[in-house]
Amino acid sequence: MMINKKKISKLLLGLITLILFLIVLFPFFIVVINSAKSSLEIITNPIALPSRWGQLIDNIINIWTNPSINYASSVYASAIITVLSLLFISIFSAMAAWVLVRTKTKVSNFIFLIFISGLVIPFQVVMFPLVSLFRIIGNNLNIQLLRSYQGMIFAYIGFGAPLAVFMFHGFIKSIPYELEEAALIDGCSKPRIFFSIIMPILKPIFVTICILNAIWIWNDFLLPSLILGIGQPLQTIPLAISAFAGSFVKKWDLIMTAALMAAAPIIIGFLFGQKHIIKGMVSGSIK
Repeated sequence: MMINKKKISKLLLGLITLILFLIVLFPFFIVVINSAKSSLEIITNPIALPSRWGQLIDNIINIWTNPSINYASSVYASAIITVLSLLFISIFSAMAAWVLVRTKTKVSNFIFLIFISGLVIPFQVVMFPLVSLFRIIGNNLNIQLLRSYQGMIFAYIGFGAPLAVFMFHGFIKSIPYELEEAALIDGCSKPRIFFSIIMPILKPIFVTICILNAIWIWNDFLLPSLILGIGQPLQTIPLAISAFAGSFVKKWDLIMTAALMAAAPIIIGFLFGQKHIIKGMVSGSIK
C-alpha cells in the first residue's frame, strides 16, 4: 500500500513538473515559431507553425541590414556594457566582501548591512532621483553619465553589488583564515593573497554572479531607457527591439526575430553554466 502511494505521489509530482515546464516554455515557443513568419502570418494565426522556416533567415537579414535601428551597434553596446559591468561587479564585490569578512568590527558589520539594504529597496523608488543625480553631476562636474557607457556601467555596479557582496560574504566565511596567515608568513602582500589564493577559491560564486547579472543586464529595458533614452544613437538591444513597435505599425516578425536573437546568447550561457549557478547559490547561502 505504501509503495503504491509513493508511486502515485511521484507520478503526480512528475505531472505537475511537466505542466509547469510547458507553461514556462510556452512563451519561448511562441517567440520561436513566430520568428519564422511574416507579419501577416503572425496576425492571422500566432500559434500555428510557420509555413516556411526559411523566413527566419530573411528576418535576420532584414534586422541586420535595417538602417533605422543599426542593430549591430546595439549588439556592440550591449556587449560592452554587460562585460564591463560584470567585471567590475564581480571583482569589486569580492574585494569588499573579503575585507568585510576579515575585518570583524562594528563598522564592518554596519557597512555590510548597508549593502544588504540595497536588496530590499525597489529600483522604481530610486530611478527618477538617479536620473536627476546623473544630470546634476553632468552639469556641475562635466562628467557625462546620461547617454553614455560610463553612466550605464556605474548604475549597474550600484544595483548589482548588494547581491554579489551578500553571496561572496557567505562563501568567504567558509574559507579558513589559516591559508591567508600562511601566505602572510611567506611574505605575500594583501593584493597577492586576494588574487592568488582567494579568487581561485571563489570561482563557483564568480560564475554564478556573472551569469545571473548577465541575464539581468543583457535583457534590461527600464534602466537603459532612463539613462540612454529611446531613439538615441547609443542604445542596447532591448531598446533597439522597441524601435520595431511604432505608434501605428508594429513589425511583429522583426520583433519576434530580434527577441530570439537577443535571448540566444543568454540561453547558451545559462545551459553551459547552470551547474555552477546551483553550486554557487547553495555555497553562498549555506556556508
